[in-house]
Amino acid sequence: MSQIAERGAGAVETDDVVERILADHRLFEELIRALRNREEDRHARLSELSDVLVAHAEAEEAEVYPNLSRKAPEEAEEIEHGAEEHAEGHEALLALLHKADGDLDEFEEALEELSETVMHHLDEEERDVLNAARENVEDEVRDRLGQAFMRKRDELLSGNPGHPDNVERLVADAKREGMLD
Repeated sequence: MSQIAERGAGAVETDDVVERILADHRLFEELIRALRNREEDRHARLSELSDVLVAHAEAEEAEVYPNLSRKAPEEAEEIEHGAEEHAEGHEALLALLHKADGDLDEFEEALEELSETVMHHLDEEERDVLNAARENVEDEVRDRLGQAFMRKRDELLSGNPGHPDNVERLVADAKREGMLD
């Protein structure tokens, strides 16, 4: 399994799904900051960000969102909106992946687009979805969701979920489902 699997949610000592998701959110911020640094190994950081961003989103949609919709039905619309924002994030990520070996200004412009998309999603998810989970979901259930989230995240990270071909497939699927224009 990749080293990125052991960071973010993989480094948290609790099974609480809220804490695990928040840890990945902080990892996204860290990797985006690193990508802004021209002295970093941007290819390595982009590969890490791409893998963990895709694995995180896919694990949330498979294991967390459906359960939270049942436990906090008043937030079902926000949860569905979160899946749409994942699709927007994948689209922005794909644009960045296509700029990785190109013009520096175009890369940095695509990076800022991805950053804005991801930060917007993190803000909304933390305020609406995760706060609802804290208020409406029992500790034991949050722990079970955290375990399921990690199993799916780790399973995905054992492959190469952020590979451009996979991200392209996710974007195409989201367009077919009407989540993207």
